[in-house]
Amino acid sequence: MQRNKISFKGQKIFIGIDVHAKNWEVAIAPEIGIVRRHSQKPSAKELFDFLKKNYPDGDYQSVYESGFSGYSTYYALKEVGIDCMVIHAADVPTTQYEEVMKTDRVDAVKLVRSLKAGLLKGNYIPEKQYIDDRSVVRIRKTIQKQLSGYKSRVKHLLHCHGVEFPERFSRKQTHWSRAFITWLMNDVRLMSDTRASLDLLIRQVEVLRGTLLEATRQLRMMSQTERYKHRHDLLRTIPGIGIIVTMSILTEVCDVKRFHNENEFAAYLGLIPTSHSSGEKTVHGEKTFRGNKQLGPMIIEAAWITISRDAGLGAQYFQYKQRMEPQEAIVRIARKLSNIIFSVLKNEKEYVPYQTGN
Repeated sequence: MQRNKISFKGQKIFIGIDVHAKNWEVAIAPEIGIVRRHSQKPSAKELFDFLKKNYPDGDYQSVYESGFSGYSTYYALKEVGIDCMVIHAADVPTTQYEEVMKTDRVDAVKLVRSLKAGLLKGNYIPEKQYIDDRSVVRIRKTIQKQLSGYKSRVKHLLHCHGVEFPERFSRKQTHWSRAFITWLMNDVRLMSDTRASLDLLIRQVEVLRGTLLEATRQLRMMSQTERYKHRHDLLRTIPGIGIIVTMSILTEVCDVKRFHNENEFAAYLGLIPTSHSSGEKTVHGEKTFRGNKQLGPMIIEAAWITISRDAGLGAQYFQYKQRMEPQEAIVRIARKLSNIIFSVLKNEKEYVPYQTGN
């Protein structure tokens, strides 16, 4: 007698995945039935084959926490036919037991139960091209940070050896010019007979400078592509927003329409003050701990330039500074700057600076 084939057609099959480099801990929960767990290789195809065998014809819905794998796991799952949601770890409801008994298996079960209960909201998933473009912008920032570090090491080494700067290099603006590099390479003498340490550092500075120039060139070329040019040109009408900030915004935000209003956009940037209430007392913090770690500090830094180039925002900054610390005042301006950025991108119109009266 032939056995009836089991089918889960019309049923959602929920899958929680705790993603690691060497293995995945997987928890699976059908709409009706118990949670099953297993460990497997980090392979979307292997998971799909397991689901087809054990939950044939089901509507596969998966979730994992954002982490080291970025969005590669998301796209791999989607390509084999498993719908996927990527969430922030802080957004997963956690019981006291799960906090104490934290293991990969517990994490997978926690994910699948939250997904099945409809308690999760997925992160925005950028298109593949945005992911690579975003990496170029972030890598450039890393190179710039490394370059600054090596420049500081060179100066520290000079100070340790009692080397004084000639009069022509007394101003910081002259440092790291071609003339300055030539002086370092040809004229500087250390206390010892050799100067191998200085030569190694100078060589690294030169390599990083070349790499930074190449990354900047790629960024400029990227800004003129069809994907970015129109939005790039609009953002550049805002005082204080240069090409680096512009391309950082465009590659991190991707589509501004995913934000319903200015507050959502500012929260994404990490520029919404936190507040804690207790009884009749409310304490306001500086910024949200969540938000894009790439953009938030960058917008605040840009705000310092903006107040020197936009009369209206400059006047507001000085008003704020009358009743609060300068750093707190500039965060307020950064919030206004985020509103301007949101408006320019959403309405696709150039920024018109505030005109002061005569």
